[in-house]
Parts: sequence; structure tokens; C-alpha cells
Amino acid sequence: MCSILSFFRYFTLVGKVTQIHARVILNYHIQHPVIDDRLARLRHRDCPTPQFRQYVKEISQLIAPSVTENLLTLPVEVETPMEITTGRRLERSIILVPILRAGLGMLDGFLNILPEASVAHVGLARNEDTLQPECYYHKSPEHIAEADIIVLDPMLATGGSACAAIEALKQQGAKHLVFVCMVAAPEGVNAINLAHPDVPVYYPALDNRLNEHGYILPGLGDAGDRIFGTC
Repeated sequence: MCSILSFFRYFTLVGKVTQIHARVILNYHIQHPVIDDRLARLRHRDCPTPQFRQYVKEISQLIAPSVTENLLTLPVEVETPMEITTGRRLERSIILVPILRAGLGMLDGFLNILPEASVAHVGLARNEDTLQPECYYHKSPEHIAEADIIVLDPMLATGGSACAAIEALKQQGAKHLVFVCMVAAPEGVNAINLAHPDVPVYYPALDNRLNEHGYILPGLGDAGDRIFGTC
């Protein structure tokens, strides 16, 4: 019997659509040598906070083109200094949604590519009675239903926070969502696929598994602590 990891390594292909149990699952493994280099650097236990923060920003900026390559566009008339021609513009506005707090580390990289994007915030905390994530803060622009939504979180471990954030956004009217992380565990990818099969998942690294504490192996530790220097 193949492991969960082997399952996703087989079916998760760059730009490919996977058919599983009559449902279309969209998982995108973003591959680039510079991303691989930055991931190796920030994974190191001795990577200091300023460099870690910079690598997260650089990786985010490098994966942004792949995440946005399927956005819809419309033809527009453009008057150049020489003549009138036809170009293309994005059909929908973009809202970036970092999941607090670690998701903030990915925000600047995406804003460098998409400075016109609006920014929403979703804050989640674990309910100590149910052990499930609950939303304690959510602020989104009014045009959320008509926008392309890019949810950001460096780590996709169990998938609990990601699924809760996506559900909170859908309850506010969001329809066009993608989820983006830097390092994913197979368990987390599977959780989003099952709970929100309409939401594509983008990641440059699919790691082995979770340990008994829910941390990704080999992972990179607590991304939020390492971004904000609270280790």
C-alpha cells in the first residue's frame, strides 16, 4: 500500500488537474531552483530572524507568478505613444489574506508583484475545549464576493487553520479562492482537498509527515516564531 506521501507525489503535478473519486482536486507543486535554494537556507536551524524573514519574502515573490497564472483577464484598448492597440487586464480585483500571524511574512512578497491588491486579515486561535481553530478576527473588503482571493500561510500542517480561514471567507461571500503556503504536509493538503475541493492548493515543498505534536517533518519549526523573532 502506498503511503500518503507517495500518493501526493504521484498525483501532485505542476499545472496538472487530478481526478480522484470523481472529484477534481487542484494541487500545484511549484518548482524553481531559486525557490529550492531559499527553502534550504531558511530551513536551517541557525538561520537568524532577519535572513529568515527575507527568505520568506523572496520565496513568496517567486511563487506569486505561478499562483496568479490562471487569473481571468479581459481585453482592453490601450493607447501607446505610437498607436492604439489591444492589451489585457485582470478581470477581477485581488484580495490577499494572510492568516495571522505567520501569514504576514508572505504578504510583502505578493504585494511587490500585486501592489494594487487589497489586504484582508483572518486571525485564528485554538479552542482549548474542542481543540479546533476558531476565528477571533476577520476583516475583509466589501467586494470580497467579486474578487480573486489568495490565502497566505507559510505552513500547511494539519490543515485545521487553513480550512477554518477558508470557511470564514466563504461565509463572507468569497467565491474565487486559492490557498498558498511554502511547506505543506500531506495531511494538510488532504484536509483542504476534502473540506474545500474547489480551492486550489499551491506549495513549493511537500514534506514527509506530521509528528505527534502536529509539526511538519522535516519542516522548518514554527514559522511565526522564526519570522517575528519570538523563538
